[in-house]
Amino acid sequence: MALLKKILIANRGEIALRILRACQELGIKTVAVHSTCDSELMHVRLADESICIGPAPSKQSYMNIPALLTAADITGADAIHPGFGFLAENEDFASVVQQHGITFIGPDPEHISMMGDKINAKKTMESLGVPTIPGSSKELFSDDEILEEAKKVGFPLIIKATAGGGGKGMKLARTEEEVIEAYHMAKSEARANFDNDRVYMERYLQNPRHIEIQVLADHHGNAVHLGERDCSLQRRHQKLFEEAPSPGVSEAQRNQLGNLVAEATRKMGYKGVGTFEFLYENGEFFFMEMNTRIQVEHPVTEMVTGIDLIKEQIKVASGQKLSFTQDQIVLKGHAIECRVNAEDPENFFPSPGKIVRYHAPGGLGVRVDSHLYAGYTVPPHYDSMVAKLIVYADDRQQCLMRLKRALKEYVIDGIKTTIPLHQKLVDNKEIKDGQYTIHWLEKNLDNLD
Repeated sequence: MALLKKILIANRGEIALRILRACQELGIKTVAVHSTCDSELMHVRLADESICIGPAPSKQSYMNIPALLTAADITGADAIHPGFGFLAENEDFASVVQQHGITFIGPDPEHISMMGDKINAKKTMESLGVPTIPGSSKELFSDDEILEEAKKVGFPLIIKATAGGGGKGMKLARTEEEVIEAYHMAKSEARANFDNDRVYMERYLQNPRHIEIQVLADHHGNAVHLGERDCSLQRRHQKLFEEAPSPGVSEAQRNQLGNLVAEATRKMGYKGVGTFEFLYENGEFFFMEMNTRIQVEHPVTEMVTGIDLIKEQIKVASGQKLSFTQDQIVLKGHAIECRVNAEDPENFFPSPGKIVRYHAPGGLGVRVDSHLYAGYTVPPHYDSMVAKLIVYADDRQQCLMRLKRALKEYVIDGIKTTIPLHQKLVDNKEIKDGQYTIHWLEKNLDNLD
């Protein structure tokens, strides 16, 4: 089956450039859309066509569905790739794109909707035999219901928004006295961030790792997994440092969990790339959520498998079968990704501004996904991530040494970045030993040398 002919990239920054490069290597024409402040983005310069879709605020540009559809119509694009963030997991956007006869490079809208609601996602996983965190499997409506459910779940527990993500709409309660306040605070935060105040309850795991499994499925009933990523180094539920494979997961565990989620993906009839996210504690995995899009950290999986996930997305969306079976996927070596944010590494305040000097590290096993260049101005309107530094080596210790060297080479002048934080992390003994969980960074941030 022939590939798509022209893809509109409904995103910005490094992921837009990443998608453009994959399209160019497949011989597919590209359309870059941009806001008024983003006309100098690298992918806008390199695309076959570009079109302005609105002012700087994302709601008036990158999340403006009529503007995106008009841009696709004007340029004759036969597909839209949403990247991550913005409208990537918006079932209404996916649905209206399909209604206009344009291919949405992602799963069907019903799967986006199913996994976007955390209660429905949990129920679906339970029906497919995927282990979930003990807790309520329904929305909680009243103070009495909260107290009754809390006694069943046990303390500590966490109240979560059903439409949540990135730590928003999540509140911890350690006692009965705290649970009512946590419930109302979670509802209020969820309403403010997602325009949806539905919440549910789960047991709070004390010291887990954050493990995720990458899956890929086509329109012909084939589904595979591509191993796991460890995303436990987080600050306020935002990932900073990811690696594959996880230093805390055995090969037997990887194969067992990977095969389980690949089969769940197949049974759901899911299509495209997706990520199952788990908390892992005391030898047990507990499903948290499924992300129905490409992940920020997908490069570490690409490095250890040799598979280009963006190209595979495009091939699947074109109707092609997967070009490999599960047995043909071999994990080799080790990869680590550092997210480089335009933030002050001491207080994490945003640091937009003009890039005065820029030099990306190089050498064997070093990859930089970034839209930065000398003279480019980082705007204040969007997510602070400006680059991803990914390194690969034969084993984890060599990978850490290569990462240390690459971080030393990386020059971004004119703004503050989180590079100094990553330099401290790679020198830390517990990080070197792989002995960290999702709470490690919060506990140790002020004590890093």
